[in-house]
Amino acid sequence: MKKVFVIALSALLITGCNCKDSKTAACTDSGKAVIENIMTRTSIRAYTNQPVAADTVEILLKAGMAAPSAVNKQPWHFVVINDKAKLDELAEANPRGGKMLKEAPLAIVVCGDLTKTLDGKGQEFWIQDCSAATENILLAAHALGLGAVWTAGHPMEERMETLRATLKLPDTIVPLCTIVIGHPAENPDPKDKWIPENVTYNEFK
Repeated sequence: MKKVFVIALSALLITGCNCKDSKTAACTDSGKAVIENIMTRTSIRAYTNQPVAADTVEILLKAGMAAPSAVNKQPWHFVVINDKAKLDELAEANPRGGKMLKEAPLAIVVCGDLTKTLDGKGQEFWIQDCSAATENILLAAHALGLGAVWTAGHPMEERMETLRATLKLPDTIVPLCTIVIGHPAENPDPKDKWIPENVTYNEFK
């Protein structure tokens, strides 16, 4: 039921636009596909044993690198894990995502590269930049028929240390999160997260 509601909502958003101008993004087929992909994406935590093809992994990484970043610094590094032994090792070091990592054929650890950041306080923009890259990968995975889930690393020191040790990361590479990816073995309904009360216009009220 929720899935039907979310799809209906996305359709309402699209058809409710002024389509007299056929160039309006949401009025095009590609615009509709983008909105539907965003509205129907959900976290997938169970996977088949089918591997993810190398060319598909490259598409996911290109999507991540297409994200915006402050002053175009692109302060990210992606560690791709497709070796079963390494996935199992990572699962042992990640109690919250362990079961998922043991099932999945693929994980991408999104990291901030501190050698590519702005100076001073601006260095912290890497978190926003890498979060944007992570969301791009999640949406790309959904668009390609894959399932994925975001499991946090930063700012939890214990999780970051286990990731650093398992992946042999230098101090300048900070693990933001692990995206667990695979062909879905479940089909949960997307959640309706539209809450009008969370929006105000022009000033906080």
